[in-house]
Amino acid sequence: MKNDVWEVVPRPKGKSVVTSRWLYKIKHVANGNIEKFKARFVTRGFSQVEGVDYEETFDSVVQYTSICSIISIVAEMGWKIHQMDVKTAFLNGFIQEVVYIEQAARL
Repeated sequence: MKNDVWEVVPRPKGKSVVTSRWLYKIKHVANGNIEKFKARFVTRGFSQVEGVDYEETFDSVVQYTSICSIISIVAEMGWKIHQMDVKTAFLNGFIQEVVYIEQAARL
């Protein structure tokens, strides 16, 4: 809510809703003591249906040969390269359709 990327709304009728869950993990140090407790909220993307919930898919994995090819083209053409963090690439894009995610209960 602080980043204004989502809002709680009533469950829409006639719209597909992606389910979610909380994953909990205890991180230990080498001697077995607890270092920290971690919690992560994940969506169950497998509940989406192609053509109903989404039209396109994207993969954030790039091959080394692709990077080399792009760099060589840029060098040949005298262009400039700008870098962007792929993990936050979704923040730089615009989502044209709304995705409804069901709130998972905290355990």
